[in-house]
Amino acid sequence: MKIAISGKGGSGKTTIAAGLIKILVEKNKSVIALDCDPDISLGLALDFPAYNEIKPISQMKDLIFERTGVDPANPQGFFQINPKVDDIPERFCPQDKGIRLIVMGKVDKPQGGCLCPENTFVRSLVGHLVLRQDEVVILDMAAGSEHLGRATARGVDVFLISVEPSATSLQTAKHIKELAEGLGLTKIFFIGNKIKDASDLDFIQSSLGNKLIGSVSFSRTLEGSRGKFVFDQNLRKEFETIYNTLAAVPGADNPRD
Repeated sequence: MKIAISGKGGSGKTTIAAGLIKILVEKNKSVIALDCDPDISLGLALDFPAYNEIKPISQMKDLIFERTGVDPANPQGFFQINPKVDDIPERFCPQDKGIRLIVMGKVDKPQGGCLCPENTFVRSLVGHLVLRQDEVVILDMAAGSEHLGRATARGVDVFLISVEPSATSLQTAKHIKELAEGLGLTKIFFIGNKIKDASDLDFIQSSLGNKLIGSVSFSRTLEGSRGKFVFDQNLRKEFETIYNTLAAVPGADNPRD
């Protein structure tokens, strides 16, 4: 199962990603946790050992130079647009308690959409993980679908969008859905987050209909955890429900497999 999660900044997409990862690990799944958000926070949410010392892939300049043939500091001329990336997870990305954490990091682009060595390398690695790896892969995306090309998008089983009970969050979520559809994604669903009462859920449900496949309540446990994801009884129940719903999505690989 390959699941990409996006949403408006602050909508809780990293919370959704971390909760799903925790549930999968509890079910003895091997998970690749892919932090594609420039605001690196998935390692903190997972309480991953020495997460703040992990070097992002986009900052491995010598490796990118070796694999693409071009110095990222001086990207002149032609370079390898299909660099070797299949050994990256095992060689450069730490593993702990069933989770291998891969931090992509920010790619500084002088012009929007530039075909620079760092961006090419990062997108090649994402494509490899989504299209070729057998493990469960959870992608914590930036708002939108920046790291997903059209070919890579075909390997994503489900695209989840985290949405808060606010008009701004709903508007952003619908825009992200349009971007994902433009890449050919079809299994796109929403998860309500920071839900305080039934009226919050009704507000989201009235706008998104049956595309809302789960919700996560506003949690004092998470609010007081300083960025770390900590299950309480209610959160575990809600994420179990989301997990089971994803398992039943028609045409998607079963995360139990």
